[in-house]
Amino acid sequence: MMVRRQSRLRRGKSRPGSSCPGARSVVLPLLAGLALLAGGMSVLTGCARVSRQPHAAEPVAPPVWPEPPLTARIGYSQSVWRPADLGITRSAFTRFGQWLTGSDKGNEPLLKPFGLALDESDNLCVTDTGAAAVCYYDRSRKKWHRWTKVGSVRFVSPVAVAKQGDLLFVADSGLGRVITFDLSGKLQGQLTNRLERPAGLAISLGRLCVADSLRHCIVVFDRQGQFVAEFGRRGDGPGEFNFPTHLAADSEGRLLVTDSMNSRVQILDAAGRFVGQIGRLGDSPGQFSRPKGVAADSFGHVYVIDALFDNVQIFDPAGRLLLAFGAPGSGAGEFWLPNGIAISRNNEIFVADSYNRRLQIFKYIGPS
Repeated sequence: MMVRRQSRLRRGKSRPGSSCPGARSVVLPLLAGLALLAGGMSVLTGCARVSRQPHAAEPVAPPVWPEPPLTARIGYSQSVWRPADLGITRSAFTRFGQWLTGSDKGNEPLLKPFGLALDESDNLCVTDTGAAAVCYYDRSRKKWHRWTKVGSVRFVSPVAVAKQGDLLFVADSGLGRVITFDLSGKLQGQLTNRLERPAGLAISLGRLCVADSLRHCIVVFDRQGQFVAEFGRRGDGPGEFNFPTHLAADSEGRLLVTDSMNSRVQILDAAGRFVGQIGRLGDSPGQFSRPKGVAADSFGHVYVIDALFDNVQIFDPAGRLLLAFGAPGSGAGEFWLPNGIAISRNNEIFVADSYNRRLQIFKYIGPS
């Protein structure tokens, strides 16, 4: 907002009735500054409201799947483009200072959200490969943390994240290592042993499991970063992989592995033994073209993202297709090359809608 002063008084001349010469020349800039401050604050307030919905308003009637008259099982909740969409606010003083400097620190938009994870308290972890950043949302405190580097390590291509206790583990495929740091941003260590291109992470039975896409295997470490086990090799048989990319663990400690180039999800027990598989190459329901993120809900249902189909397919523990939701697009419940998925203990479903630059949140609302 611009405040224009229109005064024809010359410096040193006062208006009749003024107590001292030049008083108006002092008062007017002061009033203009106060007006600018007030206007700036009003602009900030307006911007804060707009940033909650930077792309499109939420639908009046959120979509559900399957559509009526069938009984709904999945319901859309909201989209998240930046921290403010989660109700995270900054003080008026901070907003004003950042408005003056053109900064949006603390409310940076997502550029390409990629990997997702939830910790023991269902706090959300996000890797943003477009910004080479890692984010952490503390839900109880309504705090958003964001790191582009920890210690001397700057992220290059963070693709997966996991968290246990106070430690975050980030697989950076560009660096070829797993970075470990705490919530204060202090670097705790780096895992490089037996790793070439870490792509997926999962915490299972207190151990860190890493999918290495170039070595076509799963590498397991303990909490201290010591090597525990390795299983898998390149191939298309049971327990063999062709560029594994995503990992998840179910409530029984079994590993769900996105075996991407074999167009399937493999289920392994805690020792790495083959239990079963879900899906195969094809374009029919229950089949995959480009499987990505995988997760399990509290009922044992397995959710698999397909980036080419722009949808999420849900299977029962035996691998039978139950439901698919999503379609290509940018509206509520639509996707553009989605990637990561994470599911909370009360069955909230978080999806990294990568090329729409947002997270979408859904809820399982059907019976078990």
